[in-house]
Amino acid sequence: MKIFISADMEGIAGPAHWDEVDKTHANYAEFREQMTAEVVAACEGALNAGATEIVIKDAHWTGRNIIAAKLPREARLIRGWTRDPYSMMAGLDSSFHAALMVGYHARSGSDGSPLAHTLTERVASVTINDRYAAEFLINAYTAGLFGVPVIFLSGDATICADAADFLPGMATVATMEGIGNATNSIHPDLAIERIREGVETALKANVSRCNVVMPAHFVAEITYQKHITARQVSFYPGAHLSQSHRVQFEADDYFDILRFFMFGISMTND
Repeated sequence: MKIFISADMEGIAGPAHWDEVDKTHANYAEFREQMTAEVVAACEGALNAGATEIVIKDAHWTGRNIIAAKLPREARLIRGWTRDPYSMMAGLDSSFHAALMVGYHARSGSDGSPLAHTLTERVASVTINDRYAAEFLINAYTAGLFGVPVIFLSGDATICADAADFLPGMATVATMEGIGNATNSIHPDLAIERIREGVETALKANVSRCNVVMPAHFVAEITYQKHITARQVSFYPGAHLSQSHRVQFEADDYFDILRFFMFGISMTND
């Protein structure tokens, strides 16, 4: 059984400020340890359920956060960024039995976390077929592109609720909730225990309940904080300004949507 894990940091137990998830600040080290521990817990749950191979994409900021030496020997770690449209799901393909998401967080425009964003703080909101999109939704459709079910997510309470609404069969573990510019977090060790147990239980169940249904057509919209960014992105082939701060792009193939996001979100400049 081959398992894929996409790991972020803003949704682990504890952090309440950008300094705590930024490697240039001293207190980042504490939360790097917790991110690693939560990923290890997901690996252990997967191994307990019969996994024989695990691929982890370190998907926070530089892509160089997880402490590799603490991972189980069955795990492979993708560090850094592959610079392709798969982004936080780089390394995924149709050979995987299931995908897991650890440390995920609320979307841009949400009050679910003081660290809420969607890929970059330059974006005010992203929608896919009129549904507000967190990084979870963007990446869940990527899993759907390969026919891989998304069976588990851990993160703040808001993203857990969003994920369960989109895929009612998936398991979630809420590590914290956002309150204004603060977080109310469960104990880090409890988060680790619940992630380990949640992943094992989810993998022992029928994973097909979490298959992602792919629409026949996609309409993606990105609303930017600055109108000048929207103007720049509107020159992407096939894209157009739908409002002064908003760019729209349509496609039948979700890979084309991912490619639009790559240039329209990940590579934009103010």
